Amino acid sequence: MGKIIKKKISPRQKMINLMYVVLMAMLALNVSSDVLKGFVLVDEKLTLSTENSARVNEEVYKRFEQQYKANPTKVKVWYDKAQEVRGMTDSLYTMLEDLKLSIVKKSDGKDADVRNIRNKEDLEAATQVMLAPTIGRGEELHGAIESYRGRVVEMLADEAQRELVASNLNTDVPLEARVMGKNWQEYMFESMPTAAAVTLLTKLQSDIRYAEGQVLHDLVTNIDVKDIRVNQLNAYVIPSSRTVVQGGKFSAQIIMAAVDTTRRPSIFIGGREIDNSNGLYETVCTRTGDFTLKGFIETQNGEGQTVKREFEQQYTVVAPSATLSADIMNVLYAGYNNPISVSVPGVPTNQVSLSMTGGSLKQTAPGKYIAVPTNVGGNAEFTVSARQEGRSQVMGKFTYRVRKLPDPTAYIPVGDSHFMGGKISKQQLMAASGIGAAIDDGLLNIPFSVKGFETVFFDNLGNAVPEVSNGAGFTDRQKNLMRSLSRGKRFFITKIRAQGPDGLERTLNGALEVIVN
Repeated sequence: MGKIIKKKISPRQKMINLMYVVLMAMLALNVSSDVLKGFVLVDEKLTLSTENSARVNEEVYKRFEQQYKANPTKVKVWYDKAQEVRGMTDSLYTMLEDLKLSIVKKSDGKDADVRNIRNKEDLEAATQVMLAPTIGRGEELHGAIESYRGRVVEMLADEAQRELVASNLNTDVPLEARVMGKNWQEYMFESMPTAAAVTLLTKLQSDIRYAEGQVLHDLVTNIDVKDIRVNQLNAYVIPSSRTVVQGGKFSAQIIMAAVDTTRRPSIFIGGREIDNSNGLYETVCTRTGDFTLKGFIETQNGEGQTVKREFEQQYTVVAPSATLSADIMNVLYAGYNNPISVSVPGVPTNQVSLSMTGGSLKQTAPGKYIAVPTNVGGNAEFTVSARQEGRSQVMGKFTYRVRKLPDPTAYIPVGDSHFMGGKISKQQLMAASGIGAAIDDGLLNIPFSVKGFETVFFDNLGNAVPEVSNGAGFTDRQKNLMRSLSRGKRFFITKIRAQGPDGLERTLNGALEVIVN
């Protein structure tokens, strides 16, 4: 049996092919630099807010120190609990800081700077640091958060605060991720850009400083007002989130330390008193940028005197953002089932929806769709929406150019392989029933239906002998002509007509040369 001789690929061409695959993979991500810059902005604001929380908490620790020195017998039990909270919070905070540095070093090298990430789009660094077999630290972090959450929640007396802290430090995996077999660390860090992974860890640092503050204020309430808070009465703003998507709501609990729980303080914002039935302040955010919530609180101390304290809280409103990627490349093909993936940072995929103009769209799984555009040479437009706070909000719009499927390559099926021209044994040739056509370039793998073709043989005088087939199979006449060929003789298969999944029939350029070996 003869061998099918394949043309060798030069090292230069191999390198070109590799670069092509890498480029297509990068294009498939479709993550804009603006989105990555957005992560950096959010990280900076979270870091600032975390530092502010740490300073507030440090002031409470100083008050504990003062009261412990003044009355150790009465304060010791609460002082010891405060030190316990400080130790476990600082330990987890340091672990998160170490993980951020490890991820950025994996992405940028030994001279990496967490505050100035160069390779923000790197998808491998977080995966390696958090999920690498035996050395990945994702499971360790998951266990540390679980342990911290359990210990902190037990120290909180108020049920609402217990639920809020538990929610902030929640490690449950969404249903769609569980169906895919993912654990918490895989759901959070698998294929996550470096900038996004660092922001997630900074958000966790902000959450534990917030939890630390809640426990400290709970512990403070267990000491007599005159012992701890009368001379250091302060107002505090506790936002549910310090970063808000445009169109969303900024929500904050406004409280005063040392207030009798049977009395509600008066809250003033912009010179006007607000409804203080539960201390919750909300305002719809219609513009992006940095904003400051300012006002003051009035209440009475234990001696009936009016006490006034001003408060101030910075927060950031960011524009909606979403990621949409064509799973094959950064174009769509008309009449073809193009796989599409969609996600919105910080929003579960089951709360994200996608709509399309210029074709049809079918959802196959959470965050996964099949798009079939119709207008060759035109555009297919997509709108990503996310359901938040009980309403649907547009998070991004994307436009893709629609192209016709490229022409396939003709071949003669030989066993499990495709013969695409050159020398072939007569035995293999006679065993073939006809020809096929397909696109198979490493990205697309699409079979086409052959509708007809023509073979051209040459008689002893060199005259061309054409023979037409009106389907994919060789005719009896064509088979007889093949059988009559001696070693070294050749014929050509040309005028191949093929139809793809887009329903378009095309005649392929060039000819398939067959040499009997």
